[in-house]
Formats: sequence, C-alpha cells, structure tokens
Amino acid sequence: MERVSKMVSEKPVVIFSMTTCCMSHTIISLFSDFGVNPTVYELDEISRGREIEQALSRLGCNPTVPAVFIGGEFVGGANEVMSLHLKRALKPMLKRAGALWV
Repeated sequence: MERVSKMVSEKPVVIFSMTTCCMSHTIISLFSDFGVNPTVYELDEISRGREIEQALSRLGCNPTVPAVFIGGEFVGGANEVMSLHLKRALKPMLKRAGALWV
C-alpha cells in the first residue's frame, strides 16, 4: 500500500484502470473533456499491476478499477465520480488539487 500512496501523491489526479474496462475509459474521458490530464496506470499493462490491484482492494476500492485519487485522496470509482460531477462538486475538487485552472 505504500507504493500506491507514493504513486497517488505525485500527481493531482491519478486513475488506476484496466485497458479492458469501459467504465475506466468513461471516467478518463470525462476528465479529459474537462481539460484535466490525469495520470493513468493501466494495471493490466504495468509490472506489479496485480499487487497494486490487491492494495487498492485493501483500501476499499470495490471494484478495484477505476480507482480515482484527487489531491492524493481516494475519491472512489465510477459511481462516486459521476455522483460528484452531477452534484457539481467534481470541478471544485479538481481546482483545489491544481488539476484544473478554469
């Protein structure tokens, strides 16, 4: 879990994803449409991806992808991100993290 903590603390927005997950693709597209450039780790393409997935599970990520971190804090998966977006709370969160300037 220390590795995950280090990875999410290095960038304003970090998404753990899998190339075959359509919900991950949707969330990544949402951030891109906002003009946010998230750091995306495709767990099925990186070394130790399985270990990271297990650590995400221990952190409470269920399902494990997409797992979205903003400002180093775990936000949740697709449902939580979409809920924040519909409540108009996602953009302010991105601005506070320094991922969105406008």
